[in-house]
Amino acid sequence: MGQAWGFGRYGGPEVQEFFDRPDPDPRGGEVLIRVDVAGVNPLDHMLRSGLVSGLDGGRPFPRVLGMEAAGIVLALGEDVDGLEVGDAVFGLALTGGGTYAETTVLSAANTARIPEGLSATVAATLPVAGTTAVDVLDQLDLPAGAMVLVNGVGGGVGLAVARLAVGRAVRVIGTGSNAKREHAEALGVRFIDYAAGDVAAAARELVPGGFDGIVDLVGGTSLRTVAPLARDPRNVIAVGDSSVPDLGGRFVERRLDRENLARSARLALDGILAPMITSVHPLSDAPAALATVENGHSSGKVVIKVA
Repeated sequence: MGQAWGFGRYGGPEVQEFFDRPDPDPRGGEVLIRVDVAGVNPLDHMLRSGLVSGLDGGRPFPRVLGMEAAGIVLALGEDVDGLEVGDAVFGLALTGGGTYAETTVLSAANTARIPEGLSATVAATLPVAGTTAVDVLDQLDLPAGAMVLVNGVGGGVGLAVARLAVGRAVRVIGTGSNAKREHAEALGVRFIDYAAGDVAAAARELVPGGFDGIVDLVGGTSLRTVAPLARDPRNVIAVGDSSVPDLGGRFVERRLDRENLARSARLALDGILAPMITSVHPLSDAPAALATVENGHSSGKVVIKVA
Protein backbone atom coordinates (compact mmCIF):
# COMPACT_ATOMS: atom_id res chain seq x y z
CA MET A 1 0.00 0.00 0.00
CA GLY A 2 1.15 3.51 -0.75
CA GLN A 3 -0.18 6.96 -0.01
CA ALA A 4 -1.89 9.04 -2.68
CA TRP A 5 -3.62 12.42 -2.89
CA GLY A 6 -6.76 12.57 -4.97
CA PHE A 7 -10.50 13.09 -5.01
CA GLY A 8 -13.53 10.95 -4.22
CA ARG A 9 -15.92 12.75 -6.57
CA TYR A 10 -15.89 15.70 -8.93
CA GLY A 11 -15.89 19.11 -7.32
CA GLY A 12 -13.73 21.77 -5.72
CA PRO A 13 -10.88 21.45 -3.21
CA GLU A 14 -13.34 20.09 -0.64
CA VAL A 15 -13.47 16.72 -2.46
CA GLN A 16 -9.71 16.16 -2.17
CA GLU A 17 -8.36 13.57 0.23
CA PHE A 18 -5.36 11.45 1.16
CA PHE A 19 -5.88 7.71 0.88
CA ASP A 20 -3.90 4.50 0.66
CA ARG A 21 -3.96 2.36 -2.45
CA PRO A 22 -2.12 -0.75 -3.56
CA ASP A 23 0.39 -0.43 -6.36
CA PRO A 24 -1.69 -0.29 -9.56
CA ASP A 25 -1.18 -3.13 -12.02
CA PRO A 26 0.16 -1.83 -15.33
CA ARG A 27 -2.24 -2.54 -18.14
CA GLY A 28 -1.17 -3.18 -21.69
CA GLY A 29 0.92 -0.22 -22.88
CA GLU A 30 1.61 1.04 -19.35
CA VAL A 31 4.60 1.08 -16.99
CA LEU A 32 4.45 1.01 -13.20
CA ILE A 33 6.84 3.52 -11.65
CA ARG A 34 7.97 4.60 -8.22
CA VAL A 35 7.21 8.30 -8.28
CA ASP A 36 10.13 10.51 -7.33
CA VAL A 37 8.68 13.87 -8.42
CA ALA A 38 5.26 14.92 -9.73
CA GLY A 39 4.57 18.13 -11.63
CA VAL A 40 1.58 20.31 -10.73
CA ASN A 41 -0.51 21.84 -13.53
CA PRO A 42 -3.81 23.70 -14.00
CA LEU A 43 -5.07 20.60 -15.81
CA ASP A 44 -4.99 18.76 -12.49
CA HIS A 45 -7.70 20.83 -10.83
CA MET A 46 -9.65 20.97 -14.08
CA LEU A 47 -9.81 17.16 -14.09
CA ARG A 48 -10.84 17.13 -10.43
CA SER A 49 -13.61 19.62 -11.19
CA GLY A 50 -14.96 17.41 -13.98
CA LEU A 51 -14.24 20.01 -16.66
CA VAL A 52 -12.14 17.63 -18.78
CA SER A 53 -13.36 14.14 -19.59
CA GLY A 54 -11.74 11.16 -21.23
CA LEU A 55 -8.49 11.07 -19.26
CA ASP A 56 -9.58 8.84 -16.38
CA GLY A 57 -8.91 5.53 -18.13
CA GLY A 58 -12.19 4.22 -16.73
CA ARG A 59 -10.64 4.01 -13.27
CA PRO A 60 -13.02 4.22 -10.30
CA PHE A 61 -13.12 6.83 -7.55
CA PRO A 62 -11.16 7.79 -5.58
CA ARG A 63 -8.88 8.99 -8.34
CA VAL A 64 -5.33 10.24 -7.93
CA LEU A 65 -4.50 13.80 -8.95
CA GLY A 66 -1.66 14.68 -11.29
CA MET A 67 -0.66 14.09 -14.90
CA GLU A 68 3.14 14.25 -15.07
CA ALA A 69 5.87 12.48 -13.11
CA ALA A 70 9.43 11.26 -13.05
CA GLY A 71 10.56 8.08 -11.34
CA ILE A 72 11.91 4.55 -11.65
CA VAL A 73 10.23 1.77 -13.65
CA LEU A 74 9.11 -1.08 -11.36
CA ALA A 75 7.14 -3.23 -13.81
CA LEU A 76 6.01 -3.34 -17.42
CA GLY A 77 2.60 -4.10 -18.84
CA GLU A 78 2.16 -6.06 -22.03
CA ASP A 79 3.22 -4.57 -25.36
CA VAL A 80 5.76 -2.13 -23.93
CA ASP A 81 8.87 -1.56 -26.03
CA GLY A 82 11.93 0.57 -25.43
CA LEU A 83 11.72 0.70 -21.65
CA GLU A 84 13.06 -1.66 -18.97
CA VAL A 85 12.59 -2.25 -15.24
CA GLY A 86 15.01 0.02 -13.40
CA ASP A 87 14.97 2.80 -16.01
CA ALA A 88 14.73 6.38 -14.77
CA VAL A 89 11.84 7.83 -16.77
CA PHE A 90 9.44 10.75 -17.04
CA GLY A 91 6.08 10.94 -18.71
CA LEU A 92 2.33 11.30 -18.58
CA ALA A 93 -0.39 9.40 -16.75
CA LEU A 94 -2.84 9.61 -19.65
CA THR A 95 -4.85 6.56 -18.60
CA GLY A 96 -6.01 7.88 -15.24
CA GLY A 97 -3.34 6.59 -12.86
CA GLY A 98 -2.54 10.02 -11.42
CA THR A 99 0.89 11.10 -10.18
CA TYR A 100 0.45 12.56 -6.68
CA ALA A 101 1.25 9.13 -5.27
CA GLU A 102 4.12 6.91 -4.18
CA THR A 103 3.61 4.66 -7.21
CA THR A 104 1.60 5.04 -10.39
CA VAL A 105 1.24 3.92 -13.99
CA LEU A 106 2.30 5.99 -16.98
CA SER A 107 1.37 5.52 -20.60
CA ALA A 108 4.46 3.88 -22.11
CA ALA A 109 4.05 5.64 -25.45
CA ASN A 110 4.11 8.93 -23.55
CA THR A 111 7.11 8.06 -21.37
CA ALA A 112 10.81 8.52 -22.07
CA ARG A 113 14.09 7.79 -20.34
CA ILE A 114 15.66 10.63 -18.35
CA PRO A 115 19.01 11.42 -19.95
CA GLU A 116 22.10 11.22 -17.76
CA GLY A 117 22.77 14.55 -16.09
CA LEU A 118 19.12 15.66 -15.94
CA SER A 119 17.48 15.57 -12.50
CA ALA A 120 14.14 13.91 -11.85
CA THR A 121 12.86 17.25 -10.55
CA VAL A 122 13.51 18.99 -13.86
CA ALA A 123 12.29 16.00 -15.88
CA ALA A 124 8.96 16.00 -14.04
CA THR A 125 8.24 19.53 -15.28
CA LEU A 126 8.65 18.70 -18.97
CA PRO A 127 5.72 16.47 -20.03
CA VAL A 128 3.20 19.34 -19.91
CA ALA A 129 4.98 22.71 -19.84
CA GLY A 130 8.13 21.69 -21.70
CA THR A 131 6.48 19.91 -24.60
CA THR A 132 3.81 22.63 -24.85
CA ALA A 133 6.52 25.26 -25.29
CA VAL A 134 8.21 23.20 -27.98
CA ASP A 135 4.94 22.56 -29.79
CA VAL A 136 3.82 26.21 -29.73
CA LEU A 137 7.08 27.57 -31.07
CA ASP A 138 7.42 24.84 -33.69
CA GLN A 139 3.91 25.66 -34.85
CA LEU A 140 4.68 29.39 -35.07
CA ASP A 141 8.08 28.74 -36.68
CA LEU A 142 9.23 32.31 -36.21
CA PRO A 143 12.64 33.43 -37.52
CA ALA A 144 15.36 34.97 -35.37
CA GLY A 145 14.56 38.60 -34.63
CA ALA A 146 10.79 38.11 -34.77
CA MET A 147 8.61 39.58 -32.02
CA VAL A 148 6.21 37.39 -30.04
CA LEU A 149 3.71 38.31 -27.34
CA VAL A 150 3.24 35.70 -24.60
CA ASN A 151 -0.10 36.43 -22.93
CA GLY A 152 0.19 35.01 -19.41
CA VAL A 153 3.96 34.69 -19.29
CA GLY A 154 4.34 34.14 -15.55
CA GLY A 155 3.29 30.50 -15.13
CA GLY A 156 5.17 27.31 -15.87
CA VAL A 157 4.15 27.11 -19.54
CA GLY A 158 4.55 30.84 -20.15
CA LEU A 159 8.07 30.96 -18.77
CA ALA A 160 9.00 27.83 -20.74
CA VAL A 161 7.71 29.43 -23.95
CA ALA A 162 9.64 32.61 -23.17
CA ARG A 163 12.88 30.81 -22.39
CA LEU A 164 12.69 28.67 -25.52
CA ALA A 165 11.80 31.68 -27.67
CA VAL A 166 14.75 33.66 -26.33
CA GLY A 167 16.93 30.63 -27.06
CA ARG A 168 15.77 30.89 -30.68
CA ALA A 169 16.68 34.59 -30.76
CA VAL A 170 13.00 35.57 -30.86
CA ARG A 171 12.21 38.77 -28.96
CA VAL A 172 9.54 38.36 -26.26
CA ILE A 173 7.04 40.68 -24.66
CA GLY A 174 4.94 39.08 -21.94
CA THR A 175 1.82 39.99 -19.99
CA GLY A 176 1.13 38.93 -16.43
CA SER A 177 0.50 40.09 -12.88
CA ASN A 178 3.22 42.30 -11.45
CA ALA A 179 4.14 39.62 -8.91
CA LYS A 180 5.49 37.57 -11.82
CA ARG A 181 7.52 40.36 -13.39
CA GLU A 182 10.87 39.44 -11.82
CA HIS A 183 10.98 35.87 -13.15
CA ALA A 184 9.94 36.96 -16.64
CA GLU A 185 12.38 39.85 -16.86
CA ALA A 186 15.19 37.55 -15.69
CA LEU A 187 14.74 35.74 -19.01
CA GLY A 188 14.96 38.94 -21.04
CA VAL A 189 11.20 39.44 -21.43
CA ARG A 190 9.77 42.96 -21.80
CA PHE A 191 6.97 42.81 -19.24
CA ILE A 192 3.47 44.34 -19.29
CA ASP A 193 1.51 44.31 -16.03
CA TYR A 194 -2.03 43.52 -17.11
CA ALA A 195 -3.44 45.10 -13.94
CA ALA A 196 -1.80 48.47 -14.62
CA GLY A 197 -4.00 49.64 -17.47
CA ASP A 198 -4.80 48.99 -21.13
CA VAL A 199 -2.71 45.95 -22.12
CA ALA A 200 -3.38 46.34 -25.84
CA ALA A 201 -2.37 50.00 -25.79
CA ALA A 202 0.81 49.23 -23.87
CA ALA A 203 1.71 46.46 -26.33
CA ARG A 204 1.02 48.71 -29.34
CA GLU A 205 3.26 51.38 -27.87
CA LEU A 206 6.10 48.85 -27.62
CA VAL A 207 5.46 47.22 -31.01
CA PRO A 208 3.55 49.67 -33.22
CA GLY A 209 3.71 47.43 -36.28
CA GLY A 210 2.10 44.43 -34.60
CA PHE A 211 3.45 41.07 -33.44
CA ASP A 212 4.80 38.29 -35.63
CA GLY A 213 3.21 35.79 -33.26
CA ILE A 214 1.01 35.64 -30.15
CA VAL A 215 0.96 32.78 -27.67
CA ASP A 216 -2.14 32.92 -25.47
CA LEU A 217 -2.19 31.10 -22.13
CA VAL A 218 -5.13 32.99 -20.60
CA GLY A 219 -8.07 32.68 -22.98
CA GLY A 220 -11.45 34.36 -22.82
CA THR A 221 -11.64 38.13 -22.88
CA SER A 222 -7.88 38.43 -22.53
CA LEU A 223 -7.34 36.41 -25.71
CA ARG A 224 -9.80 38.63 -27.56
CA THR A 225 -7.97 41.71 -26.33
CA VAL A 226 -4.54 40.68 -27.60
CA ALA A 227 -5.45 38.72 -30.75
CA PRO A 228 -5.88 41.85 -32.92
CA LEU A 229 -2.26 42.76 -32.16
CA ALA A 230 -1.02 40.00 -34.47
CA ARG A 231 0.07 41.03 -37.94
CA ASP A 232 -1.36 37.74 -39.22
CA PRO A 233 -4.26 36.23 -37.23
CA ARG A 234 -3.09 32.72 -38.18
CA ASN A 235 -0.10 33.32 -35.94
CA VAL A 236 -2.25 33.54 -32.81
CA ILE A 237 -1.75 30.22 -31.01
CA ALA A 238 -3.92 29.43 -27.97
CA VAL A 239 -3.04 26.75 -25.45
CA GLY A 240 -6.26 26.64 -23.44
CA ASP A 241 -9.03 28.41 -25.34
CA SER A 242 -10.35 26.23 -28.17
CA SER A 243 -12.46 29.10 -29.54
CA VAL A 244 -9.35 30.74 -31.03
CA PRO A 245 -10.27 29.68 -34.63
CA ASP A 246 -13.20 32.12 -34.35
CA LEU A 247 -10.54 34.85 -34.29
CA GLY A 248 -8.63 33.40 -37.22
CA GLY A 249 -6.00 31.80 -34.97
CA ARG A 250 -5.07 28.22 -34.19
CA PHE A 251 -5.18 25.89 -31.21
CA VAL A 252 -1.85 24.36 -30.26
CA GLU A 253 -1.17 20.99 -31.89
CA ARG A 254 0.12 18.78 -29.10
CA ARG A 255 2.71 16.02 -29.56
CA LEU A 256 3.03 13.90 -26.44
CA ASP A 257 4.97 10.98 -27.91
CA ARG A 258 8.26 9.64 -26.58
CA GLU A 259 10.27 11.39 -29.28
CA ASN A 260 8.99 14.84 -28.31
CA LEU A 261 9.51 14.12 -24.61
CA ALA A 262 13.09 13.10 -25.33
CA ARG A 263 13.60 16.25 -27.39
CA SER A 264 12.35 18.41 -24.51
CA ALA A 265 14.71 16.61 -22.15
CA ARG A 266 17.68 17.30 -24.43
CA LEU A 267 16.74 20.98 -24.60
CA ALA A 268 16.52 21.07 -20.79
CA LEU A 269 19.87 19.31 -20.46
CA ASP A 270 21.42 21.92 -22.75
CA GLY A 271 19.94 24.73 -20.65
CA ILE A 272 17.72 25.98 -23.48
CA LEU A 273 14.48 24.81 -21.84
CA ALA A 274 15.59 24.85 -18.20
CA PRO A 275 12.35 25.29 -16.24
CA MET A 276 11.99 27.90 -13.52
CA ILE A 277 11.00 25.77 -10.52
CA THR A 278 9.73 28.14 -7.87
CA SER A 279 8.13 25.78 -5.36
CA VAL A 280 8.93 22.24 -4.18
CA HIS A 281 6.52 20.49 -1.79
CA PRO A 282 6.51 17.10 -0.07
CA LEU A 283 3.56 14.82 -0.81
CA SER A 284 2.10 15.70 2.59
CA ASP A 285 1.85 19.30 1.36
CA ALA A 286 0.14 18.42 -1.94
CA PRO A 287 -3.01 20.40 -1.03
CA ALA A 288 -0.98 23.61 -0.75
CA ALA A 289 0.94 22.84 -3.95
CA LEU A 290 -2.23 22.46 -5.99
CA ALA A 291 -3.92 25.43 -4.30
CA THR A 292 -1.04 27.68 -5.35
CA VAL A 293 -1.58 26.73 -8.99
CA GLU A 294 -5.37 26.71 -8.83
CA ASN A 295 -5.49 30.18 -7.26
CA GLY A 296 -3.19 31.60 -9.93
CA HIS A 297 -0.50 32.54 -7.43
CA SER A 298 2.29 30.37 -8.83
CA SER A 299 5.11 31.93 -10.77
CA GLY A 300 7.08 29.30 -12.62
CA LYS A 301 6.71 25.61 -12.00
CA VAL A 302 5.40 23.87 -8.85
CA VAL A 303 6.44 20.28 -8.12
CA ILE A 304 5.78 17.64 -5.47
CA LYS A 305 8.81 15.66 -4.31
CA VAL A 306 7.40 12.26 -3.39
CA ALA A 307 10.39 9.96 -2.88
